[in-house]
Amino acid sequence: MPEEKSKKKIMLERILRFMASQIVKKYNPRIVAITGSVGKTSTKEAVFSVLSPHFRVRKNEKNYNNEIGLPLTVIGSETGGKSLLKWMGVFLKWALIMLWPVEYPEILVLEMGADRKGDIAYLTGFMKPAISVLTEVSASHLEHFKTIGAVLKEKATILKALEEKDLAILNADNVQIAKILSKPKQYGIRSNILSYGFSDQADVKAADVFYGYSDMEKEGDMASNDMRGLSFKLTYKGTTLPVRLNNILAKHNIYAAMAGISVGLGFELNLVDIAASLENFSLPPGRMSLIAGMKESHIIDDTYNASVVSTKAALDVLGEMGGARKIAVLGDMLELGTETEAGHAEVADKFLEIKGDIFIGVGTRMLFAVEELKKRKFKEGNLYHFRSPMEAAAKLEEIIGKGDIVLVKGSQGLRMEKVVEEAMLEPYKAKDLLCRQNKAWKNEPWSAV
Repeated sequence: MPEEKSKKKIMLERILRFMASQIVKKYNPRIVAITGSVGKTSTKEAVFSVLSPHFRVRKNEKNYNNEIGLPLTVIGSETGGKSLLKWMGVFLKWALIMLWPVEYPEILVLEMGADRKGDIAYLTGFMKPAISVLTEVSASHLEHFKTIGAVLKEKATILKALEEKDLAILNADNVQIAKILSKPKQYGIRSNILSYGFSDQADVKAADVFYGYSDMEKEGDMASNDMRGLSFKLTYKGTTLPVRLNNILAKHNIYAAMAGISVGLGFELNLVDIAASLENFSLPPGRMSLIAGMKESHIIDDTYNASVVSTKAALDVLGEMGGARKIAVLGDMLELGTETEAGHAEVADKFLEIKGDIFIGVGTRMLFAVEELKKRKFKEGNLYHFRSPMEAAAKLEEIIGKGDIVLVKGSQGLRMEKVVEEAMLEPYKAKDLLCRQNKAWKNEPWSAV
């Protein structure tokens, strides 16, 4: 269960709520609210990519998606943390915004999280959306809501905040959200509805997904710059056009792009302009980012975090990409409890399924995957295990070669971004391209978890 809030935190939330509501009342920005079990951040980035060429847009950064983070986003400030002086700076900035006219954003794109029942209702209570996006409803929050039905009910609250003139945007492919689409009034929806997905029932439909390359298409002999992410065919109201996502590798992130397209349509943007704006859509560092590696290799950097589901999905991407060799450098997946051994064994199974060439395991738990590969008679000369990411990075530097595709992934505590930093072609760009590059993280020595 989520921990109980202190009286000081509750008071701070109330003050920030008042401050944010006053700014919204004065400047009247249109609000795009986004929630879901997964995909919130990628959807937020896609929506921002679509809207920012045409409007003044602000999105919440970092993990500013809660009772404190959202008001700070509205104010345009970072948290004061434990510093009274910094909080005084936040209040001063708010006062200046209220006293003097400023060129305030026309649109706020706000990701909304939910740790407990009523969180979404609280946030939409003072951040009333004009467009609400529901990305997915799954079992990822069952520790807080007990049943999938409770998760659906909480997430659907973001749609109840809409009026008739507003727009609800829903993922038509999600089994739980399909219940809302079939009986919208039962879930309290009064607004217009626009659905997206791969299914024929979707209003905004994606099809024919493929990986793009520059002009070589020579399997096993790719230059360091010829890989070009994903492309797909978009269909809406009888119009079909291609959409290129030059910086996106995972097919599930097409859902984020489709949500962004749907929001653009909600703001009456031209479909061709929307598609063009997504060509440079990219995710925050460490989330399936494509980075040029040393010796004319490619690195898929998915080091932000890891679970069994996300690791298997990343391996699927590795399996679909052309290249000289498919190399997986995988760190422990933490917090699996009694499923630790089985979960890591599943990853080994997936690696064999995609016909991977070299496996480098990092951490004590990933040893379960290594042992599973040994049982399955995987070639011992292509199987390695190390305690730390630094040792793994040294081995990767030694064996990596031209045209190799390298997936690097692991839970945050494994600090697998250290592997990417050592193997990337331009390590001086690490601050901009990799996750956990702020001073506090960089100064924290690695330790086994």
